[in-house]
Amino acid sequence: MRRWLAGLLAVAMAGCSPVNPYYDPAQPHHTPHGFRNLYATPGSGSLDFWRWQFERWSEGLPPPPTESLAPVAADTDWIRQPSSEVRVSWVGHATLLVQIGGFNLLTDPMFSERASPVSFAGPRRHQAPGIGLADLPHIDAVVISHNHYDHLDLASVRALAAQPGGPPAFMVPLGVDAWFREHVPGATDLRPLDWWGRTTVGGALLTLLPVQHWSARTPFDRSASLWGAWAVETRDPAFKFLFGGDFGYSSDLAAIGERMGPFDLAALPIGAYEPRWFMRGHHMNPAEAIQAHRDVRAGASIGIHWGTFELTDEALDQPPRDLALARRQAGMDEREFFVMRHGESRIWRDGKWMIRASK
Repeated sequence: MRRWLAGLLAVAMAGCSPVNPYYDPAQPHHTPHGFRNLYATPGSGSLDFWRWQFERWSEGLPPPPTESLAPVAADTDWIRQPSSEVRVSWVGHATLLVQIGGFNLLTDPMFSERASPVSFAGPRRHQAPGIGLADLPHIDAVVISHNHYDHLDLASVRALAAQPGGPPAFMVPLGVDAWFREHVPGATDLRPLDWWGRTTVGGALLTLLPVQHWSARTPFDRSASLWGAWAVETRDPAFKFLFGGDFGYSSDLAAIGERMGPFDLAALPIGAYEPRWFMRGHHMNPAEAIQAHRDVRAGASIGIHWGTFELTDEALDQPPRDLALARRQAGMDEREFFVMRHGESRIWRDGKWMIRASK
């Protein structure tokens, strides 16, 4: 079944896209059939994909983790309790609960067992969600970075649309709104945005930002919908957050830093980077994440997109080790760019991130 899914992805990489209803010829990232990156990326065709699959099979990759990645016990009573503080909790992969005063934000919600279009095959979760869907506070807004299955999960967004007290506002890149209207009718507050587009939810200003990646959910819709990172700004308390989602290193990051920085916290992807000859164009490694942290002018960064799903050739627990090495080489303190355990929470006090003890 893994080979079948691999073949599906290979076809998707060569597939065509439908007509782009948002096409604006004045926008360099728009095409008549979808969207594209602002900067050239290394090409990766189906033969490259099959070369990667053969190499990982012949070399027995990825290796198993050597350290425990088990979640810590989240203090769900504390998480659900209203507070004026700024808190961040890692559910797993690219899913974060960010609580800024009374504003509850969820990023790329993924609570299902598999990141796949089917329930019986595809990348399987190695760690349970650090916080369960039923244990979340009422979510005010959800940001979606792009439509890959490990970032946009149907069961998760349907559950959030049906949450008690009414659905959250769903912030999505252009084109992802069509998928929501078809599959999640309960998402009544849907906000599709182009790069640099802005919208307000409650007291928070959210901006979709350009990054280097791609999109696809079927063999026929590669890059038919847009992708991006999100900036979230609040005034009370004054806080600025960057959610990276998933991307490769590019000059987009310096542009984000110049136009939107500095950020109090950035959530930057540090996993799914091996082999570099195949992944470089669309996934950063930890050393590149250190540079991205500096480019976007983040006061602190948290490493996401690792340790939950076995997607590429590095071991699940390798990204934190490579991040630690990159920090040492950059002369950077661990408090400036850190990782969390599934279920762990941190509190922002006096410009510093303090670990919240688990229950």
